[in-house]
Amino acid sequence: MGSLLRRTRGLGMDLERHVVSGHMKLDQIDPAEMSPGEFVEKVRTAVESEKVGTIVIDSLNGFLQSMTGEQFLALHLHELLAYLNNRGVLTLMIVAQAGMIGNSMQTPVDVSYLADNIFVLRYFEAQGAVRPAISMIKKRSGGHERTIRELMLGPNSITLGEPLKDFQGVLSGIPILVGQGNGNAVYSSVQRD
Repeated sequence: MGSLLRRTRGLGMDLERHVVSGHMKLDQIDPAEMSPGEFVEKVRTAVESEKVGTIVIDSLNGFLQSMTGEQFLALHLHELLAYLNNRGVLTLMIVAQAGMIGNSMQTPVDVSYLADNIFVLRYFEAQGAVRPAISMIKKRSGGHERTIRELMLGPNSITLGEPLKDFQGVLSGIPILVGQGNGNAVYSSVQRD
């Protein structure tokens, strides 16, 4: 927990203040000590007894490691997500990919069919630097922006670059400069209070 609080503090987000005030609860779960069924029950109890409105599962990788087979993970997740959806709970799930850059990146489990919205965060190389990019690749209801943008997290801000129109292959991690620009991005920021 300490490392999460330090990392978010470095981004200008004081989660500890929200934990102390009771507006946020953080639970660290060791998948070796809790079965997926016990985890699902713990989440249900939190929703019913504490009126939780948002659940973040960071990450599904640990959940997967506690399972003997991927198909069981999908069944538990389907049950959990259906329950949370029926209760009006916003659920965010994070899946870490193996590999950092290039085509070798793999997701340990495909749960995309369970998700309403999917954002992909990838690293790519440009101008001798490794940069993060973000794109929304799925939105179940309604249209969405289909561009890829550079993403920068800094103290008190999330910064999105203009669409990376001069590059092709950004999500592969190995982009090719195809446009007239020089690969420099223009940024817009969202400031936090």
